[in-house]
Amino acid sequence: MESLKGKTAVVTGASRGIGKAIALRLAELGANIVINYRSNSSSIEELVKEISEKGSKAIAIQGDVSIFSEAEGIMKKALETFGTIDILVNNAGITKDGLIMRMKEEDFDKVIEVNLKGAFNCLRHVTPIMVKQKGGRIINISSVVGVSGNAGQVNYSAAKAGLIGMTKTAARELASRGINVNAVAPGFIQTDMTEVLSDKVKESTLNNIPLKKFGRAEDVANAVAFLASSNSDYITGQVIHVDGGMVI
Repeated sequence: MESLKGKTAVVTGASRGIGKAIALRLAELGANIVINYRSNSSSIEELVKEISEKGSKAIAIQGDVSIFSEAEGIMKKALETFGTIDILVNNAGITKDGLIMRMKEEDFDKVIEVNLKGAFNCLRHVTPIMVKQKGGRIINISSVVGVSGNAGQVNYSAAKAGLIGMTKTAARELASRGINVNAVAPGFIQTDMTEVLSDKVKESTLNNIPLKKFGRAEDVANAVAFLASSNSDYITGQVIHVDGGMVI
């Protein structure tokens, strides 16, 4: 994989799981890392140290991306610290699952606010920076459920489908400015969020995966690293599925 030395990457929701794996992978390739987190601060210092040990620089910025002004503050501090923002990974997300007939309005709204509006807020504030730099990479973390749907996740599915539409539109708007915008759609990835599922659900899911295995956070991170590098120069507006063949 091509080196990202001298580049700066902002990864939202990077305190654990997929976001953490992405931050570490981009650091391995030499990028400066801006770790955004909302509330899970216990492991942040350890992650900053881990990135430093890989020879890259890292800072942690607490902020709720679903709040327009806080997203702006994250980008401003990243720019002040490193001078550029070359890569934005919109990874921050939450789940509040439930069947449509029982879902609370606030549970629908909160998932849309964090997963979809949060990505817009970051996109809105990073775009002027990248336009001025005449280049950049934006990678939105969607999901296979944004393509196929999933019972009990109408809010999450809607948000992740919205991210795909946002990706394609932003790619069209920003291509002439040298900015590539793509999405990665993970399938069943082994993280804290999926560990709470019952064995029955896991077994049922495994039966629907042609490769007959669950993915790792590192699998998603490798796809993001490819899209963040110049190896993907001629790719924009695309959705890369990292799902073992769940959605073909």
